[in-house]
Amino acid sequence: MIVNSESLKLLRLLQITSPSLPVGAYSYSEGIEYLCSSGIIQNESDLCLWLKREMSDGFITNEAAIALRAHQAAIFGDIDGLKYWNGWFSATRETEEIRLASWQMGQSLIKLWCQLSDCQSSNLASSNLSLSSTKTRQEISELLPTAKDNSEGKGCNYVIAFGIVAASLEIDASDTIIGYIYSWLSNLVSAAVRSIPLGQTIGQQIIFSLSSDILLSSQSALQRLDSELEWCGWGASLACSNHETQYSRLFRS
Repeated sequence: MIVNSESLKLLRLLQITSPSLPVGAYSYSEGIEYLCSSGIIQNESDLCLWLKREMSDGFITNEAAIALRAHQAAIFGDIDGLKYWNGWFSATRETEEIRLASWQMGQSLIKLWCQLSDCQSSNLASSNLSLSSTKTRQEISELLPTAKDNSEGKGCNYVIAFGIVAASLEIDASDTIIGYIYSWLSNLVSAAVRSIPLGQTIGQQIIFSLSSDILLSSQSALQRLDSELEWCGWGASLACSNHETQYSRLFRS
């Protein structure tokens, strides 16, 4: 049977953006739980406004731009580039909670990618990238965080891992960015549905209503220069910091 390569890439994109992907994203709220408990986000309109502003003025667009750079570096087997952007991203994490969450999810995704690569067969996406060489795979695996690496700031961030995985599955840059932002949005809406709480249908309505914002954010990420990669989101950062000492929590800090 002849497999349509574009359809296969779509299936792979759906898989790595699925809420069921075992990377632990469902256990983090990125401050949403604190915002809900403190009364800053109380209903559907509050949540929509917060998410819309995050996509227009917050960190997610720049984060997607880093995923793009990881994607490009992985395609060319540029390990130095991967390590540079991984270190850059770790340094820009505003709180320890955000950084540790990113490292944990990155570790999980890279390990999953290695397992999927080992199971690769003729009906999977072809492995003609320089990334698939033994040397490159070994060097990339060195980014996997351990307890010691975390203390030294060497963990692999989720955004870097996502770019690597998307490149290895031959998903193009634009779809990679859209998928990354959608996955982020879906996870936060899921967290808010449980924290406010809201109905599942309302959660899906929110995601549906923000589709154009996802596309605008992805277009901006594709166009950003290195010199434009900066952000300052005090509200989100403080929410993540305060979440650690919140009396009762559904989510990890």
